Amino acid sequence: MAASHLTRVIRERNYAIFAVGFLCSGMGLQMLTTIVLWDLWLATHDALVLGIAGLVRALPVIALALVAGHAADRHSRKLILTLTQAGFVVIALAFALASYLGVSEWTWYALLVLSGCIRSFNGPSRNSLIPLLVKPENFESAVTWNSGIFQASAVAGPIAAGALLNAGVPSWGVLVISAGLILILAILAPRLRPRDDARTAGAMTIRSMLAGMGHIRRERTILATLLLDLFGVLLGGATALLPIYADEILGGGPIVLGWLKAAPYLGAFVMAVWLAARPRMRRAGASLLFSVAAFGVALILFGLSQWIWLSLVMLFISGAVDNVSVIIRHTLVQTRTPNHLRGRVSAVNSLFIECSNELGAFESGLVARLWSPVASVVTGGFGTLVVVGLVAWRFPEIRQLKHLVSEEPEPPSA
Repeated sequence: MAASHLTRVIRERNYAIFAVGFLCSGMGLQMLTTIVLWDLWLATHDALVLGIAGLVRALPVIALALVAGHAADRHSRKLILTLTQAGFVVIALAFALASYLGVSEWTWYALLVLSGCIRSFNGPSRNSLIPLLVKPENFESAVTWNSGIFQASAVAGPIAAGALLNAGVPSWGVLVISAGLILILAILAPRLRPRDDARTAGAMTIRSMLAGMGHIRRERTILATLLLDLFGVLLGGATALLPIYADEILGGGPIVLGWLKAAPYLGAFVMAVWLAARPRMRRAGASLLFSVAAFGVALILFGLSQWIWLSLVMLFISGAVDNVSVIIRHTLVQTRTPNHLRGRVSAVNSLFIECSNELGAFESGLVARLWSPVASVVTGGFGTLVVVGLVAWRFPEIRQLKHLVSEEPEPPSA
């Protein structure tokens, strides 16, 4: 029974096509990120530069999130996904050219801003399309599979990038390979056949763009999970400092960097496979709070570690427990949101993710510049524990949450 539960969604044609493209594209994007951060570090040896790289990626997503969410609810999500994937290919090739020419970090920042603009539209369209690709009873399994596929690509991408660099392939060559992998989803996306969906028919107004935020404010379980991710990951943005750990604290160069970047995703992948084979969660709220607290503890131990093996283990654990919260958050966002609002709510979700990941990278880089990389990681881990306590106290709904799928009927579209 467990095997049937694990594989039935991947046997659906729509999702199988999407999964192949998502795996390849995710691997290509992870290779791109690894090369960009490594080249910036080697060129400047400045922790703040790594933080700024995260900041400039986040700002376009923050600025365009509401517009992108409305677009995903009003226009073809499949078309937006196809166009944005093609945009990522162009960006990857532009990075390859920039690396070949040896341009300044300001050119890299400009390209990161452009990639952030594309990401702001890619995420909401992709996430809100998935419920229309699978049978409703398979959606929770699809979310788990999606998480596992993302983690697998995020493991393979950095390791492949580090291995290629170590083998003598220049950075621009790795970036060209990443562009080819990203292109696969752009080619496969038009082959998807989503169910007909009710789209918002109104004009783009401030009120319509804010409708997703209004839904989240009313659905307090979603709000609590987003706040946990926002502040927990924002304070625990250790991954931005991994080039410093690979170069100066632990040593080992690009090979170690690849494994350090891959370790959290490997842990998340193992957790996703384990969760996919299990029945639905029965104490989702408690699992969420525990997982974020364990994430904070793992970051503290990683920050204090002086041994590569211990650092890898702590990053593995941090990724595994973080994936529990990821699956809970994405399932709640999609199953407790009516279809005509899914694009806008997914955009707000993307906004929170970008703020936590990329602004967290800036915060970590700034603290590392002012204090030290170790102090940045350790204090961030303690801050994450404080956030868990505050959310558990302020949102009793999350402590009481049992099942992820609401029993309430979906409201009619407007």
